[in-house]
Order: sequence, then structure tokens, then C-alpha cells
Amino acid sequence: MKKHRCGWCVGNPLYEAYHDEEWGVPVFDDDTLFEFLILETFQAGLSWITVLKKRENFRQAFNNFDYKIIVNYEQSKIDELLQDAGIIRNKLKVKATITNAQAFMKIQDEFGSFSKYIWAFVDGKPIKNKLKNYKNAPANTPLSDAISKDLKKRGFKFVGSTVVYAHMQATGMVNDHEETCFRYNEV
Repeated sequence: MKKHRCGWCVGNPLYEAYHDEEWGVPVFDDDTLFEFLILETFQAGLSWITVLKKRENFRQAFNNFDYKIIVNYEQSKIDELLQDAGIIRNKLKVKATITNAQAFMKIQDEFGSFSKYIWAFVDGKPIKNKLKNYKNAPANTPLSDAISKDLKKRGFKFVGSTVVYAHMQATGMVNDHEETCFRYNEV
């Protein structure tokens, strides 16, 4: 019997694997949370599949998303990244990655981990929505508005409410799998 998946991923093997293995799974590890945050910021204005196809290139280009290295990027590294056809070459987003690494580490200093900070917005457990169809999922919510506002106040860039909500979905802070999807109760 064929598994029912959320409609947004059906028909694309890369999307299906991402959906089946990662999307909506609660992430409490700071390294992974940072990776998703950076990938989501690069997605701003683009489709997720565009970013997903370049994910391995991003990992190589950005030192495996090691924020402790990224925080020290100099102009020569920025120039190198802007020449890398394997990633999305947007100067503002590249510079935002460095700024976001700095802000990320400040949150770690203040809260002990980024995970403790971000998960506190949902009391440490995922919000489980009841979607019949993925097309009914919101692009943002009052909660993503509040998180976005707080992240911006802390110096983050490219973290509008829609980017934040996508991050919440990807990292399992919110379960937006369709109710009939085989992953709905698994995550």
C-alpha cells in the first residue's frame, strides 16, 4: 500500500525524502537549528526546492554551517562565496549569514542554547495543527510574527514572519503535515 504524503512534496524524489525524513521532526540541536535558519534565510523570495537542491553546496561553502567559523568570515571569504555558482549568490544574504551567526551566539550566551530560546516560544513542544490540505497552512501566524520581531530586535537579518514560520515547520516547532499524511502522527 502506498503511503500518503503531504501534497506539496509528491512527485519529486528530493522533496519526498526531505518530507519523509526531516520536515516537521522536532530539532533541539543548535547546529541543525542554525543550518535550517540559514537555509530559510536564503530561501526568502525563492522556492524551498531551489535551496534544497543546493543544500550540499551550501554545506561545503559555509564550513558545514559552523557558526563559530562563519562569525569570523572576512571580505575575502564573502567574495569567494559570491563567486560560488553552487549556492545562491546574494550579497545581502551572505552578509546576513555572518550577522546571524553573531546574533545566534549572543542568544546562546544569554539562554544557554539557541534551542532553549526558540523552543520557549512553544513551551518546548510542537504545536500540532489539523490540516486537511497543505494549501491551507498559513504562511505566518501571530506567533511567527512575535518570534520574527524578537529575532530582529536581537540583530538577525532576513527573518521575516514567513521565513520564521517556514523555520518552525521545518524544525518541528509546528506540525503542518496533513492529517492524512503518514508522518502526521510520527512527528
